[in-house]
Amino acid sequence: MITLNEKPIVKAEMLIRKPVEEVYEAFINPEITTKFWFTKSSGRLEEGKRIRWDWEMYGVGDELDVKEIDPNKLIRIEWSDGTKVEWKFTSRNDNQTFVSITNTGFSGSGDEMTAQAIDSMGGYTMVLCGLKALLEQNIILNLVSDKAPDAIVQK
Repeated sequence: MITLNEKPIVKAEMLIRKPVEEVYEAFINPEITTKFWFTKSSGRLEEGKRIRWDWEMYGVGDELDVKEIDPNKLIRIEWSDGTKVEWKFTSRNDNQTFVSITNTGFSGSGDEMTAQAIDSMGGYTMVLCGLKALLEQNIILNLVSDKAPDAIVQK
């Protein structure tokens, strides 16, 4: 059993060689996000809205509350389990954006929080890699569905 002195904080970061407006839009606009992360969304991210994201290949989905939006700078959401995610977008120049994703609020035992944090770190790193390939090279890597092919729900 793991005893933690503090709850874990996960941070995944990546430089994307595209303008900040384009990188930010990729997370706000589900028509773009569905190319590298989830497969279905109830709408664009807007402050104060509740949104549903689905990963149809796995038969799972979740709801999130959009807590704060600062165009081209910040997105803050809270998942249904109470965990919080913050995206920060920092323009490095006209054609480079540094994206920092922080995930906090894990709950449960020390072992459970550690497992959640490890899963989150891998997931958000994979999302950033998929975004980078899409925006920089126009390649859809299918990272999310290929991560767990044995978990895909057969129709």
